[in-house]
Amino acid sequence: MTTDAAMLLHQWLSPAFPVGAFAYSHGLEYAVHAGEVSDRATLEGWLETALRLGAGRSDAILLAHAYRADPAELAEIAELAAALAPSAERLLETEQQGRAFAETVNALYGHDLPPMPYPVVLGAAAARQGLPLAETLRLSLQAFAANLASAAVRLVPLGQTDGQRAVMALLPTCAALADEAETAPLDEIGSCALSIDIAAMRHETQATRLFRS
Repeated sequence: MTTDAAMLLHQWLSPAFPVGAFAYSHGLEYAVHAGEVSDRATLEGWLETALRLGAGRSDAILLAHAYRADPAELAEIAELAAALAPSAERLLETEQQGRAFAETVNALYGHDLPPMPYPVVLGAAAARQGLPLAETLRLSLQAFAANLASAAVRLVPLGQTDGQRAVMALLPTCAALADEAETAPLDEIGSCALSIDIAAMRHETQATRLFRS
């Protein structure tokens, strides 16, 4: 088994890792339906907001604290992560991906991680495998953006190259947020991505849906 941290993180955060991330759009499907996201420029704006003001930053802070937590603290962080979900589908998204990730990692490495929201179990697993926190944060934020860009490619529709351009444009944002999240206290968690949260709520009753959130 390789001990290379970057290779292991790329495996965990790859679309091939069985967490079902491809099935969730984080409310983006409704945003496309409503005409809020219609091209690369509007996608970049939507992703920037999700990263800086929404779940991207909050999840990164949760991941960092889960990485350093003892078992009792980990349970409290998991409760906080669930409470931060602004809609039923967003709660499903983080809980189901977290459950699938825990089951897979436990099977691969013999761990006993319980089902927890995705960023929490990712941070706990990274600590158990001795992976560097800084790299885990950067690549998890990049994977968050890349998964949603992939959803936009299918939904808008958007060309594959423009989808990659959108992700590339946000790499500095991912790096800056990772640096911030590494030392940010839990009481600095907060979001102000109201249009994204409302889109996630409205997606629950959208007539035609390809994604689970």
